[in-house]
Amino acid sequence: MSDILYHTLYDGRRVAFRYTHGTGPCLVFLPGYMSDMSGSKATALFAEAQAKGRACLLLDYSGCGASDGDFADGMLSKWRDEVLALVASYVSGPVLLVGSSMGGWLMLLVAEHLKHRVAGLVGIAPAPDFTRWGYTEEQRARLGAGETILEHNPYGPEATPTHPAFFADAECHLRLESMIDLACPVRLIHGKADADVPWDISLRLKAALRSDDVQVTLVEDGDHRLSRDSDIECLKAVVAEFYG
Repeated sequence: MSDILYHTLYDGRRVAFRYTHGTGPCLVFLPGYMSDMSGSKATALFAEAQAKGRACLLLDYSGCGASDGDFADGMLSKWRDEVLALVASYVSGPVLLVGSSMGGWLMLLVAEHLKHRVAGLVGIAPAPDFTRWGYTEEQRARLGAGETILEHNPYGPEATPTHPAFFADAECHLRLESMIDLACPVRLIHGKADADVPWDISLRLKAALRSDDVQVTLVEDGDHRLSRDSDIECLKAVVAEFYG
């Protein structure tokens, strides 16, 4: 792994990232909610890129990992703009966006801005619109009223918060309820044993995309994280399709 670098935004906020130079479309990995670039999928793809001589960019959203900021201030719009700023500053040529869970929602928003620079999208248990289908009406009402809600976190000791600012912003970025105007190749990988994001979300995403080149791989016993060795190998194989 390369050293952590920092990009300073217009307001002085520093976003942590790692970058390795190389050929082909630059793989840009977008972590999930409350995740960062130290996760197993991100580090495996970065190491694979280094070994194969491919360009790759990892990052921590503000309020996450090594980046500045408070997670309570995080929202899709802000994180989308951070990704776009890093791509504009460090990446030339096409990009391959790889989004995990919430990152699979964010990759759609980023791709809509990059348009013809996008060589493809790879979603790993993508979770677009999770503020709509992932909460009860009672939870949505509380968030809409400005309340932070806390939920059990199966991956750590601390509860998972959803802040009202994130919820309000996310409601402006719903994508599954209309056509998504992206025509690039798309590959979606989803575990059928995913307890967090139902695998039919990937099927809904496929149906919503304008692209006529969308393939969904369902992993029969795969959970939400898809971080077993076999899952990582599947992900690497899907990514390799974009490098000929």
